[in-house]
Amino acid sequence: MANKLGDWQDTIVALATPPGVGAIGVIRISGDKAIAIINVLFSSKDLTNKPTHSLHVGLIKEGDKLIDEVVVSLFRGPKSYTGEDVVEISCHGSAYVQQQVLQACIHHGARLAKPGEYTQRAFLNGKLDLTQAEAVADLIASNTAASQKAALHNIRGGFSEVLKILREELISFSALIELELDFSQEDVEFADRKKFYQLIQSAQTTTANLMASFQLGNVIKNGVSVAIIGKPNAGKSTLLNTLLNENRAIVSEIAGTTRDTIEEILNINGILFRLIDTAGIREHSTDSIELVGIERSLDKMKSADVVLYIFDVNEISGDELRAIDGMLRENKNKILLVGNKADVTDTDSIQEKFKGTDTLHFISAKNNTGIEELKNILFQTTANELPFSENLVIVNARHLEALQKVKLSLNDIETGLDNNIPGDLLALDIRHCLHFISEITGDISNEDVLDFIFSKFCIGK
Repeated sequence: MANKLGDWQDTIVALATPPGVGAIGVIRISGDKAIAIINVLFSSKDLTNKPTHSLHVGLIKEGDKLIDEVVVSLFRGPKSYTGEDVVEISCHGSAYVQQQVLQACIHHGARLAKPGEYTQRAFLNGKLDLTQAEAVADLIASNTAASQKAALHNIRGGFSEVLKILREELISFSALIELELDFSQEDVEFADRKKFYQLIQSAQTTTANLMASFQLGNVIKNGVSVAIIGKPNAGKSTLLNTLLNENRAIVSEIAGTTRDTIEEILNINGILFRLIDTAGIREHSTDSIELVGIERSLDKMKSADVVLYIFDVNEISGDELRAIDGMLRENKNKILLVGNKADVTDTDSIQEKFKGTDTLHFISAKNNTGIEELKNILFQTTANELPFSENLVIVNARHLEALQKVKLSLNDIETGLDNNIPGDLLALDIRHCLHFISEITGDISNEDVLDFIFSKFCIGK
């Protein structure tokens, strides 16, 4: 398959492992001259006649200068990741050695690869479609079992296969409708409108399910944002430290110690929660820096998926808490009211004091009391509203936007069938829908869009 943006004749090289000192560093080189360049540097044997997918141990030299003893992995195109000739050099993990190997490759005709350029070449050479290429970046960034599973499913073509089937069915009906136009004078009908209507309804259901899965996909990829809100000295920073089991935030008896938001990640049963410790909210403050912190706290509260409102059970009345609960719910957040310092008050009197207040949980952040129960409540509050599925999950906002366009196009086709519009207009609606499907997979590609997508990859991938 020829690449889609013209021939790429140059050869690229980059460090594929993270920069820094380690046991091994892997340098990847791809392009027409990859084997020839390495063959000049690899003095131990002639690589030009060696088979693909073979390993070779030997010395890398730049002229008479010995650089390192390495293992060279040989992958001849098209049976390689990029579809081109690819060579991987496993050298020792010294940053100096890695740079020496890189510079030697560049000196003999390679250039330093741009971020994502290996995967971009794999896409351009037909080794991956665009959804699979994007899943590569998702897999690299995965930090939970759920995110890894979703990325692997898409790399193996799960999302692509669904779109491929839909695309082929639409193309088949479009061809029949266009054939009818060639015989318009004879008033014949090749496309079964009833079957086509059933296909459109099935496609609408599939598209709707994919779009609905984005809610779960977004949580898998980015986590749930949880703003910890409350008055100064309510115990917000202590709660953050206890949840994380480390001293991440400064804790002090002095009100207003936290001046800015602090964000940390907590994994609860495979879901990431982005905990945001905020500055204490109070009405009267003369400290300009604290006022900025309070403003940021309010912004975080409005944008968060869940709000933990923490209060000192000894310093607030039931009526005040119920008023706060009502005010918070006006922002349409999921609200959890957390009564802190419950260890210094009689439990029965606390229950009576706050009777009638929903989603209320009592803890002692300082003494680690009720924390595990709070984690479970936090998980359940989120999990109960997520469409958990063993099937395909959409994690990419670009895919969601394109699917929304596909949905509108399918609605136009359905409306056209309902109104018995002429075949030429129906064919036009189908072509619009096919265009948006092809945008997802990259069959119709925009160079600027591709450059943006692959620029977010790490160098060496």
